Amino acid sequence: MFPTAILPVLPAHAAMLLVLLPTVGAGTRQESPLDRTATNLLLQDLQVQLGTAIRVLKVDEGTHPAVVHAFGGKGVPAFVLLRDGAELWRQQGLPEGKPMAALLLSKLEEATPVATAGE
Repeated sequence: MFPTAILPVLPAHAAMLLVLLPTVGAGTRQESPLDRTATNLLLQDLQVQLGTAIRVLKVDEGTHPAVVHAFGGKGVPAFVLLRDGAELWRQQGLPEGKPMAALLLSKLEEATPVATAGE
Protein backbone atom coordinates (compact mmCIF):
# COMPACT_ATOMS: atom_id res chain seq x y z
CA MET A 1 0.00 0.00 0.00
CA PHE A 2 1.23 3.50 -0.82
CA PRO A 3 1.68 6.15 1.84
CA THR A 4 -0.94 8.86 1.40
CA ALA A 5 1.79 11.51 1.12
CA ILE A 6 2.59 10.46 -2.46
CA LEU A 7 -0.98 10.10 -3.72
CA PRO A 8 -2.52 13.11 -5.47
CA VAL A 9 -5.35 14.78 -3.63
CA LEU A 10 -8.37 14.94 -5.94
CA PRO A 11 -11.96 15.88 -5.19
CA ALA A 12 -14.26 12.92 -4.52
CA HIS A 13 -15.98 13.44 -7.86
CA ALA A 14 -13.21 14.87 -9.99
CA ALA A 15 -14.22 15.56 -13.55
CA MET A 16 -12.06 14.59 -16.51
CA LEU A 17 -11.45 16.38 -19.75
CA LEU A 18 -10.49 13.87 -22.42
CA VAL A 19 -8.51 15.48 -25.21
CA LEU A 20 -8.88 13.10 -28.15
CA LEU A 21 -6.02 13.64 -30.58
CA PRO A 22 -5.58 12.18 -34.09
CA THR A 23 -2.90 9.67 -35.01
CA VAL A 24 0.34 11.24 -36.13
CA GLY A 25 2.52 9.31 -38.54
CA ALA A 26 2.91 7.93 -42.03
CA GLY A 27 -0.24 8.19 -44.12
CA THR A 28 -2.08 10.25 -41.51
CA ARG A 29 -2.41 13.86 -40.50
CA GLN A 30 1.09 15.29 -40.31
CA GLU A 31 1.94 17.30 -37.26
CA SER A 32 5.27 18.98 -36.73
CA PRO A 33 7.12 18.69 -33.42
CA LEU A 34 6.40 22.41 -32.99
CA ASP A 35 2.63 21.78 -33.30
CA ARG A 36 2.86 18.91 -30.81
CA THR A 37 4.80 21.10 -28.37
CA ALA A 38 2.25 23.92 -28.72
CA THR A 39 -0.62 21.49 -28.03
CA ASN A 40 1.16 20.09 -24.96
CA LEU A 41 1.81 23.61 -23.65
CA LEU A 42 -1.84 24.57 -24.23
CA LEU A 43 -3.00 21.51 -22.28
CA GLN A 44 -0.50 22.07 -19.45
CA ASP A 45 -1.63 25.68 -19.12
CA LEU A 46 -5.27 24.59 -19.16
CA GLN A 47 -4.59 22.06 -16.37
CA VAL A 48 -3.00 24.79 -14.24
CA GLN A 49 -6.06 27.01 -14.76
CA LEU A 50 -8.48 24.19 -13.89
CA GLY A 51 -6.61 23.12 -10.77
CA THR A 52 -8.05 19.99 -9.17
CA ALA A 53 -11.61 20.59 -10.40
CA ILE A 54 -11.01 18.94 -13.78
CA ARG A 55 -8.20 16.57 -14.71
CA VAL A 56 -6.96 16.97 -18.30
CA LEU A 57 -6.13 13.64 -20.00
CA LYS A 58 -4.61 13.49 -23.46
CA VAL A 59 -5.73 10.43 -25.46
CA ASP A 60 -3.86 9.77 -28.70
CA GLU A 61 -5.76 7.87 -31.37
CA GLY A 62 -2.62 5.95 -32.36
CA THR A 63 -1.94 4.74 -28.82
CA HIS A 64 -5.54 4.25 -27.63
CA PRO A 65 -7.74 3.79 -30.73
CA ALA A 66 -10.48 1.95 -28.81
CA VAL A 67 -10.93 4.86 -26.40
CA VAL A 68 -11.09 7.42 -29.23
CA HIS A 69 -13.53 5.18 -31.14
CA ALA A 70 -15.71 4.75 -28.02
CA PHE A 71 -16.20 8.52 -27.95
CA GLY A 72 -17.09 8.73 -31.64
CA GLY A 73 -13.56 9.57 -32.71
CA LYS A 74 -14.44 10.53 -36.28
CA GLY A 75 -13.99 14.20 -35.45
CA VAL A 76 -10.63 14.35 -33.72
CA PRO A 77 -9.25 16.42 -32.22
CA ALA A 78 -12.07 16.78 -29.72
CA PHE A 79 -12.60 17.71 -26.10
CA VAL A 80 -15.01 15.62 -23.98
CA LEU A 81 -15.83 16.68 -20.41
CA LEU A 82 -16.87 13.77 -18.16
CA ARG A 83 -17.85 13.32 -14.54
CA ASP A 84 -18.67 9.96 -13.01
CA GLY A 85 -18.74 8.44 -16.51
CA ALA A 86 -21.37 10.87 -17.83
CA GLU A 87 -20.59 13.20 -20.70
CA LEU A 88 -21.25 16.82 -19.71
CA TRP A 89 -19.93 18.65 -22.77
CA ARG A 90 -18.12 18.07 -26.06
CA GLN A 91 -16.34 20.27 -28.61
CA GLN A 92 -14.73 19.31 -31.89
CA GLY A 93 -11.32 20.85 -32.50
CA LEU A 94 -8.85 22.23 -30.02
CA PRO A 95 -10.16 25.20 -28.04
CA GLU A 96 -8.18 28.38 -27.94
CA GLY A 97 -7.28 30.82 -25.21
CA LYS A 98 -8.00 31.39 -21.56
CA PRO A 99 -11.82 31.48 -21.83
CA MET A 100 -11.73 27.66 -22.22
CA ALA A 101 -11.03 27.13 -18.50
CA ALA A 102 -13.93 29.37 -17.55
CA LEU A 103 -16.22 27.57 -20.02
CA LEU A 104 -15.25 24.14 -18.68
CA LEU A 105 -15.73 25.18 -15.07
CA SER A 106 -19.14 26.66 -15.92
CA LYS A 107 -20.20 23.39 -17.64
CA LEU A 108 -19.10 21.48 -14.55
CA GLU A 109 -21.03 23.87 -12.29
CA GLU A 110 -24.17 23.56 -14.44
CA ALA A 111 -24.06 19.79 -13.99
CA THR A 112 -23.50 19.93 -10.22
CA PRO A 113 -26.68 19.41 -8.21
CA VAL A 114 -27.37 22.13 -5.68
CA ALA A 115 -27.77 20.91 -2.09
CA THR A 116 -31.06 21.81 -0.46
CA ALA A 117 -31.39 23.20 3.09
CA GLY A 118 -32.24 19.81 4.62
CA GLU A 119 -29.08 18.05 3.40
